[in-house]
Amino acid sequence: MKKQREDIRNVAIIAHVDHGKTTLVDGLLKQSGVFRENQEIVERVMDSNDIERERGITILSKNTSVFYEGTKINIIDTPGHADFGGEVERVLKMVDGVILVVDAFEGAMPQTKFVLRKALELELPVVCCVNKIDRPEARPEEVIDEILELFIELDATEDQLDCPFIYASARDGVASYEPDVPGTDLKPLFETIIKHIPAPEGDKDAPLQTLISTIDYNEYVGRIGVGKITSGSIKINQEAIIVNHHDEEVSKKVRITKLYVYEGLNKVEVNEASMGEIVALSGIADLKIGDTICDVDAPNPIPFQKISEPTIAMHFLVNDSPLAGQEGKFITSRHIRDRLLKELNTDVSLRVEDTESTDQFKVSGRGELHLSVLIENMRREGYEFAVSKAEVLYKEDERGKKLEPMEHAIIDVPDEFSGSIIQELSQRKGELQGMAPTGSGYTRLEFSIPSRGLIGYRGQFMTDTKGTGILNTEFDGYGPFKGEIQYRKQGSLIAFEAGESITYGLFNAQERGALFIGPGEKVYAGMIVGECSRTDDIEVNVCKKKHLTNTRSSGADDALTLVPPKKLSLEQALEFIDTDELLEITPDNIRIRKKILDHTERYRAARNNQN
Repeated sequence: MKKQREDIRNVAIIAHVDHGKTTLVDGLLKQSGVFRENQEIVERVMDSNDIERERGITILSKNTSVFYEGTKINIIDTPGHADFGGEVERVLKMVDGVILVVDAFEGAMPQTKFVLRKALELELPVVCCVNKIDRPEARPEEVIDEILELFIELDATEDQLDCPFIYASARDGVASYEPDVPGTDLKPLFETIIKHIPAPEGDKDAPLQTLISTIDYNEYVGRIGVGKITSGSIKINQEAIIVNHHDEEVSKKVRITKLYVYEGLNKVEVNEASMGEIVALSGIADLKIGDTICDVDAPNPIPFQKISEPTIAMHFLVNDSPLAGQEGKFITSRHIRDRLLKELNTDVSLRVEDTESTDQFKVSGRGELHLSVLIENMRREGYEFAVSKAEVLYKEDERGKKLEPMEHAIIDVPDEFSGSIIQELSQRKGELQGMAPTGSGYTRLEFSIPSRGLIGYRGQFMTDTKGTGILNTEFDGYGPFKGEIQYRKQGSLIAFEAGESITYGLFNAQERGALFIGPGEKVYAGMIVGECSRTDDIEVNVCKKKHLTNTRSSGADDALTLVPPKKLSLEQALEFIDTDELLEITPDNIRIRKKILDHTERYRAARNNQN
């Protein structure tokens, strides 16, 4: 018989990127007494990964729990970026309700729509938290209307439409029931969670069922499966069977050796847990996301929602440049392959395929950011490899017509830039679908645009809007192929010979465009050392020394002034490279190079392509 377990609430915090989810979790943790009074606390404590802390984004969903007046609230902090949507989709299977956080100025954004749609499809009740209420330009009344319009657009039921609204400043740790009444703490949010998020329902005397929704990985204990106990209870040393709803061949008996629950920021080892609790299990070798751990006598798997397919791919290759193997610890194809397959343990949205070449792997993901985070992680771990330009994954319809992934882009820009943005996106095959002023001198533009039209665009967008524009996108299904797009208007400056860059050579080269390197850097023939001011590629000799004569001393170079080089970040380099170029990734450097390094062979290949 199904019963509610009143001493637990399982809730996920969902929102568009940068609307304050992780900061809100900080406030809930602090006010529930998780930390000691004298404990030093870092901001955004849930963003534990280095890259998350540096970029100020959440990449991996995190579990934590707080106690409020005798009730344990299990909280899952989810990512806001569309590229990590796979994380959001699956963790929602673990919870009984969601807190939708919306910025009091920005309002409902593309990712708000994406995460809310997933929650409504699973019929989860919603608590709306209008955050950043302390912003001078906050407009809570209009934002509430936007949220309710979004609910109606997504076919919400009457019960879902009747959701409670809380007004908060996560940064200050306060919440209230009215927008114009200042709060003193987060008690209104705690109370609303207890009242409106239903307790988990199930039969704790029934056979065990636990769906694994997330896989964590630890060097010491291996794979850690995280999931909610849907029915029954789980004990240490209990025998169980692993089954999978979508793969009937999965059937493996296991013994539960380690069992954890979440208390604050820690995993605490327990001997037993029952229905409604979110648990972590270690010691089971081949545990995968979507597996169900069941009672041996009742192997009854739980259905698991389909994870969205990847839309973008790039090739990871063994580095074969003249400087290969000098900086990385892991450089062979076996090292790279093992590391990519290990990533599949925890990332359900990633695909890794072998290619005809043993030194090359096709890696597909949800977007440029998704793949760049993997590249950055591998680089920091000591891997050395090369990657090609990101390309979209095409499909064909039943009539054999080519289809490509489309994006719905919402862009907020100051009024004076809207014309140039419309012109630029039109060249990238974008169609303007809406244009409206949002107040305070900003215009909101809505586009339908092919995913490949946005490859390499974000950096240029920030330049075009002088850093003031906001670009948000959401995957919008597949549409008819829109025709060819020219990615880059500038050519490359290519090093003519190997050696070390010299001030004299760089001084002569900088007249041709913007350089990426300074003096004293290793270069090789075929390496790209800058961006040409014209559309075609030009070869330059940055290793060229000034010839000494009787009247000219070697110190005469000192008067030459070099323009500071334009140092590209990983994202900027991935955006810059063209289809005939590669990005060489090492723990110490990021270099751009031509696929074909030899000048004569490159010229011959280009001529053959024209024919």
